[in-house]
Amino acid sequence: MRIGADFLPRLASALVMAPVAVLAVWWGGWPFTLLVAVAALTLLWEWLRMIAAKPHALLLAIGGAALLLALAMLAIRPAPVAMAIVILGAIASALAARGGRERRLWAPFGVLYAGALALPAAVLREDGELGLVAVIWLFAVVWSTDIAAYFCGRLIGGPKLWPRVSPNKTWSGAIGGTLVATLAGMATLHLAGVHTAILAAPVGLLASVASQAGDLFESSMKRHFGVKDSSHLIPGHGGFMDRLDGFVAAAALALLIGLIRNPQAPVRGFLMW
Repeated sequence: MRIGADFLPRLASALVMAPVAVLAVWWGGWPFTLLVAVAALTLLWEWLRMIAAKPHALLLAIGGAALLLALAMLAIRPAPVAMAIVILGAIASALAARGGRERRLWAPFGVLYAGALALPAAVLREDGELGLVAVIWLFAVVWSTDIAAYFCGRLIGGPKLWPRVSPNKTWSGAIGGTLVATLAGMATLHLAGVHTAILAAPVGLLASVASQAGDLFESSMKRHFGVKDSSHLIPGHGGFMDRLDGFVAAAALALLIGLIRNPQAPVRGFLMW
């Protein structure tokens, strides 16, 4: 099996970031909210940087204020209020954006993209009974998808998944990542004492597919705007967007399923079947 030259830097970065993320999730409360806020603001900064949106500082201030206000609102108002604030922030960004038509079009989506990280993570974690399990389950599914897809793709090889967007990804990696992630999600729920681990397997499979779709979406955005990495903040990974693209999509899907099935308790909505 041929290992990429970036494997060791990626591994070192993961060994530093993963324990910090897990500790913040386990702790919950303000440490987790702070981590989510920092990650969301960084995603917004990287998005605006990637599309070269102008005026950069004003758009970052507008979007950042909307994200922080939305996270604060979650403590005293239902989730739809926070979602509405994010949408209003995106509209304000669209009105403030300057420059070419394409960049003005894409600028507000940075607020929505960062909000798709912040709000699902915060809403799911605040569940007093299953919040910790829900976010750890997301970590297990998304991380297993990435790891299994990486190694399956190199061990098995075969046809490319979408060579025009991401030339290194293969169908074998995508399928292997999905299968391993589904099993990882089931194992996480079983170890947590959730008795619907088998019935929740399809949600794990869908979350894994969403994670890979999020990765492809981010790759297509970078290719479209001629950017190799969203930033250079994380050695071996590029930027936060390069690392969290799959989590954003999987978390948003999990929250959507949860809200559809149980608007009052979305975590139970996607974990309990």
